[in-house]
Amino acid sequence: QVQLVESGGGSVQAGGSLRLSCAASRIIFNINVMGWYRQAPGKQRELVAAISSDGSTNYADSVKGRFTISGDKSKNTVYLQMNSLKPEDTAVYYCNQATRWWHYWGQGTQVTVSS
Repeated sequence: QVQLVESGGGSVQAGGSLRLSCAASRIIFNINVMGWYRQAPGKQRELVAAISSDGSTNYADSVKGRFTISGDKSKNTVYLQMNSLKPEDTAVYYCNQATRWWHYWGQGTQVTVSS
């Protein structure tokens, strides 16, 4: 059974930075996209950022210019650099790595931004 493990979450004051990391318990072959999602209490899960096989990236409008996604699909590692954090960024952040046939998810890491 493959597990994704996130790390790097925590509490930070508004304007601060955090870097989230995600790694797989074993190698997953044929990953074509990796991304980060988040879910705040009482709200639906939303895509924060994604990176495809060719290196193209996609960001939610709310984080564009503040967050940067990077990673290596062959190593099943993905990172999310979060700068200029706002209280609205408070949520549980989930790592996702996907093949054509299956999505793998992490357990989530809490990010709390205080005003």
